[in-house]
Amino acid sequence: MPDAELAIRPATVADLPEVLRLYAQPELDNGARLPLDAAERQFARMQSYPDYTLYVAEKAGRIVGTYALLIMDTICHLGAPSGVIEDVGVDPACHGQGIGQAMMRHAIATCRAKGCYKVALSSNLSRQRAHAFYEQLGFEKHGYSFRVQFD
Repeated sequence: MPDAELAIRPATVADLPEVLRLYAQPELDNGARLPLDAAERQFARMQSYPDYTLYVAEKAGRIVGTYALLIMDTICHLGAPSGVIEDVGVDPACHGQGIGQAMMRHAIATCRAKGCYKVALSSNLSRQRAHAFYEQLGFEKHGYSFRVQFD
């Protein structure tokens, strides 16, 4: 398969071992990862949501990236839904090959096609390179993100 051929598709339960491998990177949960049986239960639960999809990016038959996209219905914004991108991971051996860019473009196109009024993501303040990456894709810094962290 030529370098330019990258397939982005909804993940299946069979993809979970590779997704977990991607999530075992130090910058994601300090390298900790969910056991496969727990991931399978979470994946089944995610699939029960109306519009929550875990995607994988596949190149030459190998999973090299993943992200999750939640499309949320709203009553505000004249009923237009919004998209939230979560859990982006790219195989470290494949950084710089356009995989993250292709996944984010896929997410943006999916949100547009579903009539979303926006798509959002959050990124840790310390991840300056990630911020530059998202900005070059058209994301803008907007407001502040607040959270209550639970252990």
